[in-house]
Amino acid sequence: MLETANINHEARAKIERLRQRMDELAHALRAEQESLRQRGMTTPPGTLESLLEVRAQLQQLAHQLVEDSTELDQLRALAKTTGLLSSSLDPEAVLAEVVDTAIAMTGAERAYIVLRSSETGELEFRIGRDLHRQPLDASRFAVSETVMRQAAETGQPVIAGDALLDPRYGIQRSIMAHGPRSVICVPLIHKGLVTGVLYADNRQVADLFGEREMALLVAFANQAALAIENARLFARARRALAEITELKQLLDNVLASIASGVITTDRHNQIVIFNRAAEQILGVPADRAVGQPVETVLPDLFTGFKRVAQTVQLENRQQAFEIEPVLAGRGAVTLSLKLTPLKDTQGVTVGMAIVVDDLTEIRKRDATLKVVRTYLPPSLVRNIQSIDKLGLSGDEREISVIFADVRGFTAFSEQFDPEHLMTIISQYLTVCTDAIQLHDGIIDKYMGDAVVGLFNTQLNPQQDHAVRAVRAALSMAYDVRALHEVLPPEQRLFYGIGVDTGVAVLGNVGSPSRKEFTAIGAPFNHAKYLQENALAGEIILSPHTFDLVRDVVTVEALAPRKAKASSIYTEIYRVTGIQRRHA
Repeated sequence: MLETANINHEARAKIERLRQRMDELAHALRAEQESLRQRGMTTPPGTLESLLEVRAQLQQLAHQLVEDSTELDQLRALAKTTGLLSSSLDPEAVLAEVVDTAIAMTGAERAYIVLRSSETGELEFRIGRDLHRQPLDASRFAVSETVMRQAAETGQPVIAGDALLDPRYGIQRSIMAHGPRSVICVPLIHKGLVTGVLYADNRQVADLFGEREMALLVAFANQAALAIENARLFARARRALAEITELKQLLDNVLASIASGVITTDRHNQIVIFNRAAEQILGVPADRAVGQPVETVLPDLFTGFKRVAQTVQLENRQQAFEIEPVLAGRGAVTLSLKLTPLKDTQGVTVGMAIVVDDLTEIRKRDATLKVVRTYLPPSLVRNIQSIDKLGLSGDEREISVIFADVRGFTAFSEQFDPEHLMTIISQYLTVCTDAIQLHDGIIDKYMGDAVVGLFNTQLNPQQDHAVRAVRAALSMAYDVRALHEVLPPEQRLFYGIGVDTGVAVLGNVGSPSRKEFTAIGAPFNHAKYLQENALAGEIILSPHTFDLVRDVVTVEALAPRKAKASSIYTEIYRVTGIQRRHA
């Protein structure tokens, strides 16, 4: 293009020098004619006229050269811009390039584009710029809607040489207010449909736009419409891709946060999705699973897996069951599997979904609850998390033991037949059991008519175990008196109750087929000794227990009523009441 510009420049310079020589020659010829006329002679007829005609032709040639050069530059600019438009997929950049090129090609002062909305079908202002490439908003670009709509509705370009004088547009308020002298408006057509309008004007020069500008702008508009539509399609595709990516990320996050293992396959049983929970449950990394046949990734779960998978896909039936495989790195586990056919929108099976739940800990918890349910009240059973953490094989700790036994049971039992006797004693044992469990104690054992309760074991850890044991004893004594109100006098019994606090070893004892949780050590024996010193309805505390509950109960110090070969206590304490709380 630079070489062509230099050639055009040199041609114009030569023509200009020839024209100057022609002017000099015409001036000299006129002077010569005057000199010859004074001598009565003349030059040959038509000499000066021929010279002036040659000069006029040179002038016309120079003008034509300028026009051809301008048109060539415009065509080159059109080709260059068309290439740029074809390579750009940014809608805003394409629109700006179209407007700037339209101004440069036509000599307009400003230009703007309206495009048809894909939602409403109405023409909407998209961009406006001036010859300095500065943006113009819609409020500064009010133009004749008649011009715009004529181009949009007819699909033909519109030119107004002097819009102020043109009877078609001169009466429009926008024309009167903004005063454009030259107007050109061409439709943007894509696949036979008008997708928008390209408008340009000049407020200073009338009749600026002619056939050549119109032809250039129409040719350019055809390419521009294609580039604009491509950019819009690309922008829509990019938005759709962003939405799909966002949805995929959301799905990935959902799958990652699900506690259940989720595995999906295609119609060829190739794994498509293998979430994080599936990795953790099965011990298989996702990068080793995705894209592989499901029967090779999960070969050791159970025999007959392939047959079950075929049943799901071929018969469109869900399959659910539990298995207990041995997994590498985890050992024996309990898994719940649910296999479901995956269907497309037409209901055609396109794969399979496998949901895997790890029930290992749940089954361990069930085992825990089964073991301890016989020991604990329901409120404590719900707090047990793992049998492994209980230390039931043996644990040394400080506990409080309550030992309650009926006074005079031997003589009492001789009055009733065995069945009636069992009914009566069961009522008393129920009262004692409820009192112990009310304060979160556990029943250690029933010994005929006696009851033993434990506090602060592995099954019911408590910091205030001594207070709880004493309160349970008070509840027991009170509830026995309440029971007497509904029983006949001949069925009324009284408990003697002893409470001791000390260190014992607690755990399961017995044979492999029959185990019992119990306490072994001094507190059990001491509590039994204390209840032997209790009269009917009395609660006797050891010195250590009394030290821990002295702010809760009032007591009376006693000497032991029953002595043993080896003296245990020199002083014991009978509970006489509850300490009053001072405001």
